[in-house]
Amino acid sequence: MTIRDTSATDQLLPEKSFTQRRAVWIGAGVATLAALFFLAPAAKRMLASDTSVQSSRLALAQVLVGPLTRDVAGEGKVVAANSPTLYAGNAGTVTLKIQAGDAVTKGQVLLSLQSPDLLAKLNQEKSNADALKSEWLRAEADARQQRAQAASGLETATIAQKTAQNDLQRQTQAYAAGATAGMQVDLARDAVARADVALKQARELLTLKEDALKFELAAKRQAYERQQLVVSDLQRQQEELSVRSPVDGQVGQLFITDRMSVAKDAKLLTVIDLSALEVQMQVAESFARELQAGMPGEISGNGKTWKGRVSSISPEVVNNEVSARLRFEGEQPAQLRQNQRLSVRVLLDHRENVLQVARGAFVDEGGGRIAYVIQDGQAVRRPIRLGAQSLSQVEVLEGLKPGETVVISGTEFFKGAERVTLSN
Repeated sequence: MTIRDTSATDQLLPEKSFTQRRAVWIGAGVATLAALFFLAPAAKRMLASDTSVQSSRLALAQVLVGPLTRDVAGEGKVVAANSPTLYAGNAGTVTLKIQAGDAVTKGQVLLSLQSPDLLAKLNQEKSNADALKSEWLRAEADARQQRAQAASGLETATIAQKTAQNDLQRQTQAYAAGATAGMQVDLARDAVARADVALKQARELLTLKEDALKFELAAKRQAYERQQLVVSDLQRQQEELSVRSPVDGQVGQLFITDRMSVAKDAKLLTVIDLSALEVQMQVAESFARELQAGMPGEISGNGKTWKGRVSSISPEVVNNEVSARLRFEGEQPAQLRQNQRLSVRVLLDHRENVLQVARGAFVDEGGGRIAYVIQDGQAVRRPIRLGAQSLSQVEVLEGLKPGETVVISGTEFFKGAERVTLSN
C-alpha cells in the first residue's frame, strides 16, 4: 500500500522581479507621505496644546446676536392677600357658631364670649353715670335758683336807687322853695350814693354768680361725659364679645374649641378673603436683588395663562430665597383655592440685538471672566466679560464675536490649560 504525500500539490513560485519589488516600495512610500501630509497639522496642534480632551465630553454653543429676555420662573402657590386673624377682646368662655371651612359674610357672628366680670363692671359704670347725670341736673336747677335770686337782688337795688334819686329831687325842690332845711337835701344825696353802690354790687354779684354757676355746671357735665366714655368703652368691649367676620370669605384655622375659656388677646381664628387672592413664589437671592414691585409677570395653570404684576417682595432672606407675591391683573380667575400650585414667570428685562451665548457651567467655573473658544480643532482660553444673565442666555460684553463657538460645559477637564486639543 502506497502512502500519498503533498508532492503532487506543491508548486514552485517564481521569484518576483526587481521591477515588481520597486513598485511596491514606491507605493508604500507614497502612502506614507500622504499620511504625513494629512496628519501633520493634527500632530502640530497636538504638540502645541497642553492636553487633549474628547469633544463628546463637552457642550458647545455658538455666539449669536438676538433678543435677550431675563426672567424668573418657578412654582407658586395661591395665598390670600387678606387673611385677618381675630383675637379675644376680653377674657371669657367661647361659644362657637361656625366650623373651619365654612363660608361667611362680612359682619356675620363667628363666635361669642361670655364674660360675667365685664357685664358686672358695665352695669356698675352705668349706675355711676346715672348718678353723675342726676348731680348735673340738680346743679342746673340750683343754678337757675341762684341766678333768679341774684337777678331779684339786682332789681331791688335798681328800685332802691331810683327811689333815692326821686327823694333827692323832691328835697332839692323843697329846699329851693324854702320848705325844708339843707340837711334834708344832704341826707337825700347820701341815700342816692348808697343806692348807687348797692346797685353796682348787685350787678357785679349777678355777673360773678353766673360765671361761678357756669363753671360748676361745666364741671358736672364733664364728669358725666367722662363717665359716659367709660360706659361707651365697656359697651364696645361687650359688643366685641360677639366676634364678627371682617370680610366675605371662608373660615380658616380655628385656634380654640367650643366652651373653651380664653384670656384677653388670645388668638381665636383666621378668616380667608377669597375675593383677593395672590400667588406667592420663592426667588433666589441673586435674582431678588433685581425684583421690584410693579414688574409684569405671567401666571399659568389648569391650561390657562393670566397676566400678573409683582405686588410685594419680602425684605427677609430665608434659605437663600426671598418670597415675592404677584397680583392678578384685571378680574381674578374663578375656582382658585388656597395653596393651589401654579406656574409663575416674572419678566425682569427685555432687550433687542444683544451679543449672547447659551448659559452654561463656564459662567460659574471661571467667574464669568474666562471662556474656551473653538479654533482649528482646539479649545483656546480667552478672557471675556459678561453682562446680564437670564435662565438660558448670558450677555457677552467683551472677548467674543458673533459666530464663534464656545465651550459652555466641561471646561473642568481642561484644568486651566491655555490650549486643549479636541479629539473624537
